[in-house]
Amino acid sequence: MFEPFENNYIWNLQTNLALICGGNHGEIDIANRPLLEAAKNGGDAGTAVLFDSWVAVADQVTKNAEKDEAQGYLLSAGTKYARASGYYLSAERMQSRDYAPRWAAYDKGLELYRKAVKLRGLHIEFVEIPYEGSSYPALFVHDGSGIKRPALVSCNGLDSMKEQVNMAGHGESNLERGMYTLFLDQPGTGEALRKRGLTAVHVTERWATPAYEYLAARPEVDETKIGMFGLSLGGYYAPRAAANEPRFALCAVMGANHLWGQRQFERQESEGENPVPHYWDHVMWVWGKDNMEDFMAYMPEVTLDGQIEKIKMPFLVTHGIGDRQIPVHNAHRSYDQAVNSSERHLRIFTKEDMEVEHCGADNGTAMRDYIADWCAEIFAKM
Repeated sequence: MFEPFENNYIWNLQTNLALICGGNHGEIDIANRPLLEAAKNGGDAGTAVLFDSWVAVADQVTKNAEKDEAQGYLLSAGTKYARASGYYLSAERMQSRDYAPRWAAYDKGLELYRKAVKLRGLHIEFVEIPYEGSSYPALFVHDGSGIKRPALVSCNGLDSMKEQVNMAGHGESNLERGMYTLFLDQPGTGEALRKRGLTAVHVTERWATPAYEYLAARPEVDETKIGMFGLSLGGYYAPRAAANEPRFALCAVMGANHLWGQRQFERQESEGENPVPHYWDHVMWVWGKDNMEDFMAYMPEVTLDGQIEKIKMPFLVTHGIGDRQIPVHNAHRSYDQAVNSSERHLRIFTKEDMEVEHCGADNGTAMRDYIADWCAEIFAKM
């Protein structure tokens, strides 16, 4: 993994994710250089300084995009708006929920993402998925052809957002292989958490079934070929959903997360790296818990033990051999328990793949494209 900050995994992870989501290396270098000393204080300390530096770069890229737009260079403007959006969202993701400036940055990131989609003429629809008397937002990525094709439901992990997952190339990679994608901000993530107050639930089929039914009702989607995909904590969310919603035609995960609840007890003993600063505050917010006692009491529910055995559709598990957040034994456990899957497959990525970190954060293409290839192949067999 590219590690500009010495002994600061969290900030290095943020940098790598921003690059994977289309960030420019020169712009990110400008954002990071003033932070080299602050980074030595650890992942939590100095996040406000990080925020200011990244937002300053995002502001300048936005101004550059506005100049392009004023001159009629709409494609160039759209490209810059997309990068600026990524920087705002990346800076926001690193802050405590009590850090007030994060909310303006988040709103700006969403605004510029929509602007980029419009100016670049992308086939991305902003849609709502019904959910228990409310709804949560999603992006439907298609090719505008109206041709009936397979589709994937893509759910976030603990701290990712639908815009970021699409900007990381998943939508394009799937389209190249003839598949549409519905990127969710499911409860506990993105807009669902920030704007709707919808928190995560361990019974993930509660929000995944409505996503399936939304796609099945679209005329350009083959309702017999809708798959479930998840990355990071989505390695728990997606298999749990597929195990309890048999209409999904396949399930694939980027990064297994079989025992995420147990992992929280291990984290209390300082084992493993954290994905975001202010980790415990963040996870309590995601799961809608007011205190650590309630949060930890809920964690035994977040396990795939007793669930994976219910998966009957084809099931793919991928994982990086060097994952510093979630041990690789989670991948083997998910695969080993998928005894009723019609076609199960385990793919561990090694140094020869040049992608070994959590969800491929050190490369961003190998797991992504392998999963897209596997899904397309399985759909073709159907």
